[in-house]
Amino acid sequence: METTLRGVGVSHGVAIGEVRHMGTAVLEPPAKQIPAEEAEREQGRARQAVEAVAADLVARGNLAGGEAQHVLEAQAMMAQDPELMADVDRRIAVGSTAERGVYDAFASYRALLANAGEYLAGRVADLDDVRNRIVARLLGVPMPGVPDSDEPYVLIARDLAPADTALLDPTLVLGFVTEEGGPTSHSAILARALGVPAVVALPGAGELAEGTVIAVDGSTGEIFVEPSAEKRAEMESAAAARKAALSTSTGPGATSDGHKMPLLANIGGPGDVPAAVEAGAEGVGLFRTEFLFLDDSKQAPSEEKQITAYRAVLEAFPEGRVVVRVLDAGADKPLDFLTPADEPNPALGVRGLRSLLDHPDVLRTQLTALSKAAAGLPVYLEVMAPMVADRADAKAFADACRAAGLRAKFGAMVEIPSAALRARSVLQEVEFLSLGTNDLAQYTFAADRQVGAVSRLQDPWQPALLDLVAMSADAAKAEGKSCGVCGEAASDPLLACVLTGLGVTSLSMGAASIPYVRTTLAKYTLAQCERAASAARAADSAEEARVAAQAVLSGE
Repeated sequence: METTLRGVGVSHGVAIGEVRHMGTAVLEPPAKQIPAEEAEREQGRARQAVEAVAADLVARGNLAGGEAQHVLEAQAMMAQDPELMADVDRRIAVGSTAERGVYDAFASYRALLANAGEYLAGRVADLDDVRNRIVARLLGVPMPGVPDSDEPYVLIARDLAPADTALLDPTLVLGFVTEEGGPTSHSAILARALGVPAVVALPGAGELAEGTVIAVDGSTGEIFVEPSAEKRAEMESAAAARKAALSTSTGPGATSDGHKMPLLANIGGPGDVPAAVEAGAEGVGLFRTEFLFLDDSKQAPSEEKQITAYRAVLEAFPEGRVVVRVLDAGADKPLDFLTPADEPNPALGVRGLRSLLDHPDVLRTQLTALSKAAAGLPVYLEVMAPMVADRADAKAFADACRAAGLRAKFGAMVEIPSAALRARSVLQEVEFLSLGTNDLAQYTFAADRQVGAVSRLQDPWQPALLDLVAMSADAAKAEGKSCGVCGEAASDPLLACVLTGLGVTSLSMGAASIPYVRTTLAKYTLAQCERAASAARAADSAEEARVAAQAVLSGE
């Protein structure tokens, strides 16, 4: 009998197939003592396993490219953390086996993360995956993971580690459903990059029996268990119609009455450029530069290395707009040379622009590299600072840009509610705003973007978040300046219409979402988008806002 479940849809598309479950976690190794003379050998085994796992993660990242590569390289650094390895050595020295020493050291580090504030607690799943890979290698057993199947299936898991998500084969994995995670978790972001339909934060997903046929709607978050023939036909027809519409979608983003809405791409490095170009991106709305700095957490990359990477992206968009975010370090992206090691809550500490202002040489080198990379190119370069809280922050960043001789527009990311509330004040110092809706939701609702239990508060349809977007867009309009959205909210086609109605001036998203957004925007007039935006803001919950906007656009 057909039943319906609802999670959070995070990656568009429809998947219909049999359930296959992710392999279970590695068992806890036995706690047995070793003679003192075997300690050195066991320490060597542990180091070899760690290096092998780190190399495997890097190799997986190289194969996957793009966003996945940066996430997996960060995981490899986690595996090789010097303090963690020193703890492993100490445990082995007093009698633990290599596998038990690794297991216990990671457990201790895990407890520290879990108690270090919700933001870092979100890294626990990544840490567990690294531990499991090392222990499995030491025990000589296969790492549980994606099931072995010759037939396409829908993957069910408690959560998916980046190393698993990055290399999913879309010809076999039709879609996936997880019990945990949220719309901005690593698995959600990578699902969108792969173009695999996905639903997260579905309680009880693990109880779906192996072999059960389910239909997954990655747009609405609905799961139909044992769908009827009529439901399957309905979903397949809708998916086919959507695919046909996407194939004919080209050109700049605009509403049906010609209101221009530039559709830009979020990229994490040069490897993401081909997909953005192929999707018809009109430029880059968010160029994350962390990938350069995560290669070596001990020191910043040289000016020459930065110039080469930046120029590769700038050259791909002649006459286009490229918005570069300077280094956003701290919180879940700590760097030894830049961020404090002893903050009780890094998400609320020295992060983003705050770190750069404490290390002006790092900021100056990056700005100088950007200036040199853009020299002589017909590109519209814009540079923005992350985590701007007020006018003083905006002025400090603009002053640093001018001091570095940067000939570009300077902007501020609106990720902290204070920046939205005082947007006109911030705009006295900079020329544009860019709304990072992922972090703006996190700080507005005190809801960690990696914690599935609070995912409803991370929903970008929350009316309070839409109010802050409208406030920022109104301020930019009053100042005659631009205000774009570069958070994951822009990748939702229906929400993109609402954002257009709220007055934002550009939308930036993962390349895979651009055709969906372009096609949907082209169906409606600006006036319809404005009415949908008003209806969404008048609602009292995210779900009510989504339904109200859909009703307006459907003419109900």
